[in-house]
Amino acid sequence: MRGFRSRRRSMKNIRAIIGVAALVAPFLLHAAQPARILIVTGQSDYPYHDWRSTTPFLKKALEDTGRFELRVTEEPNGITRAALAHYDAVVLNYNGPRWASEAEAALEQFVRLGKGMVLLQGAAYGPLMGIVPRPGGGWNRVAGWAAFSKMLGATWAPENIGHTPRHALAVKLTGDDNPLTRGMDPEFTVNNQLYHRMSLRPGAHVLATALDDAARGGTGNEEPVAWTVSYGKGRTFHCTLGQDTNALYQPALLSLFARATEWAATGEVTLPPRIWPVPDARDALRVLVVTGGHSYAPSFYEVFNGRMDIRWSHATSEIEAFTPGMKNRWDALVLYDMHNEIDEASQKNLREFVEAGKGVVALHHAVIDYTSWPWWYEEVIGGKYFEQPEGDHPASHYKDNVPMIVSPVQGRENHPILRDVGELVVTDECYRGMWHSPRITILMETHNEWNDIPVVYLGPRPDGHVVYIQLGHGSYTHNHPGYRTLVYNAIMWAAGRKK
Repeated sequence: MRGFRSRRRSMKNIRAIIGVAALVAPFLLHAAQPARILIVTGQSDYPYHDWRSTTPFLKKALEDTGRFELRVTEEPNGITRAALAHYDAVVLNYNGPRWASEAEAALEQFVRLGKGMVLLQGAAYGPLMGIVPRPGGGWNRVAGWAAFSKMLGATWAPENIGHTPRHALAVKLTGDDNPLTRGMDPEFTVNNQLYHRMSLRPGAHVLATALDDAARGGTGNEEPVAWTVSYGKGRTFHCTLGQDTNALYQPALLSLFARATEWAATGEVTLPPRIWPVPDARDALRVLVVTGGHSYAPSFYEVFNGRMDIRWSHATSEIEAFTPGMKNRWDALVLYDMHNEIDEASQKNLREFVEAGKGVVALHHAVIDYTSWPWWYEEVIGGKYFEQPEGDHPASHYKDNVPMIVSPVQGRENHPILRDVGELVVTDECYRGMWHSPRITILMETHNEWNDIPVVYLGPRPDGHVVYIQLGHGSYTHNHPGYRTLVYNAIMWAAGRKK
């Protein structure tokens, strides 16, 4: 009997756990899923609505939070109810012509039935609002989209349309305990125009204002610059700031925009109060890029930009680069320098770095590095370019601007360094007549008559983390997406982040 009661209590506990799990699971699933956002843009030729630059900036800023999955359309007339069903919110970065009636009705229903919309600066005027420029200056009223101003939460009479010249505005948050602004600094400064004399609709909740400086032609009043409003069951947010990337490159404004987008999509705010325009991963690789001894195109630096998981610094000589304790400061070296000689102190520090298992990625002319030091080219890099004949070995040769195909070696296609690279079709500088160690592991090769067969290979040390990539002479290769992926993969592998 005791065993039966024990089993019955166990069954009750199991049912309770299952019941709690059933209640909690939908929330966990929702939290794990990114909010699906559609950015609607395009079709505006107004010079003060630079959607061509602000749209990719905003898209990347939202993607970098890890909270959103985004798509962009420049053809709003193609919007249908079925298409919008895949999204949680729409970001309207638009200041162009009226849409087809089906598209307008689809977005109106989308918001009214409980989804979200975020509207940026240029949405406050234009054909959707029923306002168009008058030849010779001023504005005329035309037939606009009846529901649009209700979703925007404001109206703007043609005779009231105006703004102060662009200047540094002091934006003040209202101070109430609103989820969108909670935890943010109460005031921030942004370089923008300031719209004035807009009439907010009943129910609009102001989140931020700015003083419209009378000395600059303003009203002298605090003008609303950000607010929320309900439309049916839906949530909308409008901000009159952010006219270009110069204005958007402001952490507080960017944070408010991202948090408002999350709120519009989900009804919740989980993003932090401060989001930097250029986020940096906490565990980013520490990479030292070494140049000097050879000229190069400035596009070389672009190879490393845009990678949040790499934090790189620059040294212009081996003396500056190879310092005591460097093995504790850097996870990987990228060599793009060309110096035959290396002093004893630099040798010692560099050797300690390599023997500590740290990563080395040598690019292009760095194969000529430290050729006065046999240990380096024989045991670490595994290759040597001969600028002059040495003994029985003739001088190596180069030829610039050669079209070439560089292919993965059969059986090496799945190496982590070659992931998402495939065959590379490039125009680069060829090297012929080099020495290669028989102990290197070739990952990519070419059969171009002007080049030796190995192009990408691992150094000879069995315990090493060394990669040589021959490509990288000029801006064509630097900007090649495949090359950038190859270099990124090599850095991550050399530092032990790709297996």
